Amino acid sequence: MKFAGNFSLHDGALDIPAISNSWYERYKGANCGALITFIGIVRDEDGISGLSFDIYEPILRSWFQSWQTKAQQSGAQVFFAHSKGDVSVHESSYIAGVLSPQRKVALALINDFVEDFKANAPIWKYDLIKGERIYAASRSQKLRGAGILAE
Repeated sequence: MKFAGNFSLHDGALDIPAISNSWYERYKGANCGALITFIGIVRDEDGISGLSFDIYEPILRSWFQSWQTKAQQSGAQVFFAHSKGDVSVHESSYIAGVLSPQRKVALALINDFVEDFKANAPIWKYDLIKGERIYAASRSQKLRGAGILAE
């Protein structure tokens, strides 16, 4: 998938230079002082050959839009791209960015955005081990409001 806008999903590993360069080229003339990115890279650990991701896109888009609204209150914008399906070790599955007139706003927002993503984005992670997809339960969190029964 080609990158389009501030939100994108891609099959397989992300083309980080293309995505980050598209953000830079689009907004370099916006008279902002900071464009900060966070790039997630799949680590080689626990015998995995990679990770695989399932995404519930309608809730993810809503989650992202709420962050875009929050960022705009500070004169900033957030950016997001994530992989669907399989991503091998040492490749990227996630990039987030913040564009802001001031660096301090961008630094605070990128931290909060990435932490909230890890806790609340409807993305399910699987380890790829010996050709099998194994749900990564020990590294997963329950989503607020998810499930049939209230806790």
